[in-house]
Amino acid sequence: MKNVFKLSFILAFVLTAFTASAQQPAKKARVSPPDTVRANLKKGKEVEIAYSQPSIKGRAIGTDLATYGKIWRTGANEATTISFSKDVKVEGKPLKAGKYALYTIPGENEWVIIFNSGIKNWGTVYKQEEDVLRVTVKTQNSPEFTEQLKFKIDKSGLISFMWGDKMVAFKVK
Repeated sequence: MKNVFKLSFILAFVLTAFTASAQQPAKKARVSPPDTVRANLKKGKEVEIAYSQPSIKGRAIGTDLATYGKIWRTGANEATTISFSKDVKVEGKPLKAGKYALYTIPGENEWVIIFNSGIKNWGTVYKQEEDVLRVTVKTQNSPEFTEQLKFKIDKSGLISFMWGDKMVAFKVK
């Protein structure tokens, strides 16, 4: 009789634990979903960009988002990273093969693109002493409004990102 009681108690405990775990709420999807883009450029150079896609949600770039004149993590959540399988030139300036955090300083007419060695930092943690390369490029109007940040790598080596009505592009060879 004692064994039947013990067995009943154990079975009730297991079923209660199983039912409780099944009722846990599902994890929410990130507001800024992750994305990765890859491309093979000339001479076997591979490029990969891993980032999270923030949305405009009726806000303005330059004032509400990606404030002009201030460091921006160029994405959301963790630091956006860009990696090159071989040494490259970005806007004519040399950059060693490797993985870099990608930051920018937005401007009304031009943006500064920053390649930073702090790839393990959370996106909002920026240390200027970890900068490896900075290039300045002209801002363009996006061909169409883009609600969520979107990177594109053209096989010619043109890397661009579109967000809202802005497009920023830089050349990699």
